[in-house]
Order: sequence, then C-alpha cells, then structure tokens
Amino acid sequence: MATQYKSVNQYILRSISKNVFIHIFLMVVAATCLFPLFWMVRSSLMSNQTIFVDKSFIPHEWNFHNYYSAWTEGNFGVYFLNSVVYTVSVVFGIVIVSSLAAFAFSRLKFPGSQLFFGMFLAAMMIPLPGSFVPLYVLMTKLGLVNTRIGYILCMINVGLSMSIFLLKTFFDKMPSDLEDAARIDGCSKLGIWRHVALPLARPAIAVIVIFNSLNVWNEYILATLLLNDKNLMPLQRGLMVFQGSHSVDYPLLMAGLTIAATPIVLVYLFMQKHIIKGLSSGAVVG
Repeated sequence: MATQYKSVNQYILRSISKNVFIHIFLMVVAATCLFPLFWMVRSSLMSNQTIFVDKSFIPHEWNFHNYYSAWTEGNFGVYFLNSVVYTVSVVFGIVIVSSLAAFAFSRLKFPGSQLFFGMFLAAMMIPLPGSFVPLYVLMTKLGLVNTRIGYILCMINVGLSMSIFLLKTFFDKMPSDLEDAARIDGCSKLGIWRHVALPLARPAIAVIVIFNSLNVWNEYILATLLLNDKNLMPLQRGLMVFQGSHSVDYPLLMAGLTIAATPIVLVYLFMQKHIIKGLSSGAVVG
C-alpha cells in the first residue's frame, strides 16, 4: 500500500513540475513578445531629450502631447480614417463574396465546380508580389489606380481564396436535414444561405474577419503600388511617410506606431475566443 501511495505522489509531483515548467516557459515567451509593445508605449510618453536618458521602467514624466502631434501634424487622423474605411469595406466584401461562393461550391452541383474551386486553391499558392504586374496593368486599364474602390477591390481579391476554402469546408459538414427543412418552409437558395448557413458558420466567419482585418490593417506593399495621394493612404503607408519626416523624433514616431497598433490589438482581444473556437472546432456545426 505504501508503495502505491509513493507511486501516486511521484506521479503528482512530476505532473506539477511539468505544468510549472510549461507555464514558466510560456510566460517567458509572452514577455519577450509583449516587451517591444511595452517599450513602444513607454517611449511614446517621453520627450526626445529624455528617451535615451531616463532608464526607469516607468517614465517619470508622461508626455501625451506626442499623440496629439502625431494625430494632427502627422495627418494620422486622415490615415486612421482611411484604414478604418478600407478594413470595414474589405472585410464586409470578403465575408459576403466568399460565403456565397463557398455555399455554391458546397451545396450546389454545377459543371466545372471542382475546377473553379481548384483554381481558388491554386491562387493561395501564388505570393502577392507575383501578381503585382498583371494587377497594376488591370487597374490602370480600368482607371482605378489611386482610387479607394480600386484598392478595396484588390484587397478583397487577396483575401478570397483562404476565406472560400475555410467556409466551404464548414458548409460541407452542414447537416442536409437543416437545408431540407428550410426548403420545406419556403426558403430559396439565397434564403438558406442567409438564414441557415451564415448563422451556423459564425465561428468560421469570426476567423475570417480577424485574419482579414489584420491583413488589411497591416497592408503596406499594395497600398504603395496603387495609392500615391496622401488623402487616400492607409495607416501603414502613411506611417512610412510620417517616419521619413520624423525619423529622429523617436517619441513622436512611437506615438504614431502606438496609434497604428492599438485598434487591431483591441479587435484581436475582443474576438480571440471566437478565433479559438473557430480554429479548434474546425467544421463542427451547431
């Protein structure tokens, strides 16, 4: 009996030691990821004279004027509004178009469906820079270079392949009984998509929303290619222009970076439970 108790105690001790080690390791990794963000916020609250002199963990004097200067003098108000408009428009467009396409590929049978779906999957393997030349030529011929609608359409195109693939996988596992019941109640194909498929696909849609929001908010290369007008630039493109003008004013630059990073961090924190649910549940519907 004593031997059994000893074995149980050893097992519990090993389990506790393992859990403590894992948690310490994860805390160290989290600290290394969060420290640059902390240093950015800390530096944004200091002056250019004290940023390399004040070595304290928390600044002795907080200078919030850096945020006002970045917002007004650095034109960050316009850049921020542009990024909000682009992100909302692109994500909304991707959700609508990808859900319609995924529902058609999953629930409708038509000639060439597998071929078209394979083309969307193949598009995921093409890096974005590989499409710059044909994309720019197309936008030039359509007269959409340096326009909001042109940039929005290009960004919708960028996020479609992954979104269609994720939603189609989800719709494939949707019980056919639900579709039959909706059809008996008089729902059309669009009605089934609107009232049955979309509500059940909320975890997958949450993943699509956050991933594409991150992608659009942080996008820089395509904005550099298509947008030259400062009044049309998104935040990341405007940030590079701002950096070129204030390359030695580090607190002001850190304030601009904080403004750029805060919204998407808040969106991620707000939707993280939906992301985890969508990625862990996979194609489980209900």
